[in-house]
Formats: sequence, structure tokens, C-alpha cells
Amino acid sequence: MKTDSLNLAIGIDLGGTNIKAALVDTDSAQTLATLSKPTRDGEFDGDTPCFAITVRDIVHEFESEAGQKLHVGLSAPGLACPRGQCIDSMPGRMHGLEKLHWSTFLERDCRVLNDAHAALLGEVWTGAAKHCQDVFMLTLGTNVGGAIYSGGRLLRGAIGRAGHLGHISINSRAAPDEFNTPGSLSHAIGNQTLARRSNGRFTTTHALLDASDAGDEHAKNVWLTSVSHLAAGIASLINVLDPELIILGGGIATGAKDRLFAPLQQWLAEFEWRPGGHQVRIVPSELGDRAGCLGASRPVGPLRSTTG
Repeated sequence: MKTDSLNLAIGIDLGGTNIKAALVDTDSAQTLATLSKPTRDGEFDGDTPCFAITVRDIVHEFESEAGQKLHVGLSAPGLACPRGQCIDSMPGRMHGLEKLHWSTFLERDCRVLNDAHAALLGEVWTGAAKHCQDVFMLTLGTNVGGAIYSGGRLLRGAIGRAGHLGHISINSRAAPDEFNTPGSLSHAIGNQTLARRSNGRFTTTHALLDASDAGDEHAKNVWLTSVSHLAAGIASLINVLDPELIILGGGIATGAKDRLFAPLQQWLAEFEWRPGGHQVRIVPSELGDRAGCLGASRPVGPLRSTTG
């Protein structure tokens, strides 16, 4: 691969199951090569988590291919420290991730971001939100993640907590989630609580939707109730953030497609405040599972729009 004239960076998305990585030309946002390897969460080599060793191996592999030492951007779950050196807080899982100083470990420059923040930055840079100044993203999966881009800037907040949109409250009298939010949006639609919401019948939204499509009225009711909660959460966030665009990503959104978007729009027709008839556009993620890698690899500073 001839890379002498290219501005290259490595973007890595460290997930609980897989580590996805991309070698990116940052001038064009073109992905030149990709890799995916198991995370091996919970496994250690001495005191070092195996996922850190895998990340280092990926970096060396891409640098060998490029023939030069490269900047690395890494996205991971948890609160990234303000200077982007490490994940400050990730309780309960990914042991060994908290306080791991990635630039020191990798012996090269590495910027660390929250995974949802990185995904939204990828969409703004070269995905569904190109040319947008005000947009928020929800990722629907095991839980509900989120990120906010407001006035042309990623909203991080005072300690990096901004964008945890799955932890807004939909029902103050319901059980608290892992962050003590009662009746959270994450609990209302995420796969983590589906067994409880369906009286033990389903553990994945995919199975729930298959049953609903086959005429199971209980499954249909569980799904539509979940979507109505999502619509209420989105309507509330619209009133707070006044976005021009909303992106829905994650495995639930990808798998459900119009089975999510059609009833969601029906509920929003009832819930959304639409001054002068203005309706906020809601679109699926354009980059899918590449969003985190691209967002992590993007240049620091104001985003440059790309074409194509």
C-alpha cells in the first residue's frame, strides 16, 4: 500500500465483544483497511488485560502496512478523562480499562473517547449527519447509549457524562437502572430488561419481533409499548436540545428497520411539539458499526466536511 502522500490515522472501537479497527485517510475519511478481533473481556496476561494487548497488535499491524508510526484514536465505553488519555470510569465490566493510559501503553500518541461520542462524531464527519450543527444520536442495543452534537460541538459536559441519553427517566416510579435513574429509557427498550418486560418469554428484540410478525399479540404489545417509551424520550430530548436531526443506531435499530421507524413516527405525531409544523428528521445510522472507528480516527478540531 502506497501511503507516503496520505494523512493516516488508526481508529479503534473497543467493545465488550469485539474490537473493530480501521486505517483511515483523514483527508478524505476513506477507510483503507479494517480489522475485527475478539475483545476477550475478563482475560489477563499477568496484570495486563488481553484486550489491551490485542489493540497494541492491531496498531503494529496497521503501522507495518502503512510503513510509518501513526496517531491512534480509541473509543471505549465509560467516561473518558477530560484530556482524552484514558477511560476514568467504567464500573462493573471491562476490568483493566479504567485508568489505563493508552499513549503510555502503546508508546505513541493516542486520544481516548467515549464510544457513543465517537460514533456520533463519525456520523457528523462522513455519515448521516454531514453538514449538521445540531444532532443527537441514540444507540439501541443491550442498553441505550447516546451522544449530543450542539452548535457544531460535541457536548461532553463537566466530567464527560453528557450524552448518556439512555439514562433519562421515563417513569419515576419504576425500578432504578445501574446509574440509579428510575424507569430509564435504557430499561424501557434495551435488550437487558426484555426478559422482565416480556414475562420471561424473550431475551432478544430479534426474537420478539419475529413473534410479533407471526401474529403473537403479547409480543406485539411488548414491542409497541417499548417504542412508545422511546418516542416519549425522544420528544422530551427534542424539547431540550432542539436538534435538526436524530440518528438511531445499534443492533435493535439495525434489525428492526421499518418495524421501529413506522410506529415511532406514529407516536411522535402525538408526542412531538412541532411549532409551525416543524418536524425533526429521524434517520438510521449510515455508518453502522464503522461509526466508532471513524469517529475515533477523525482529526482533532472542527470537523471538515467530506464529499461522496
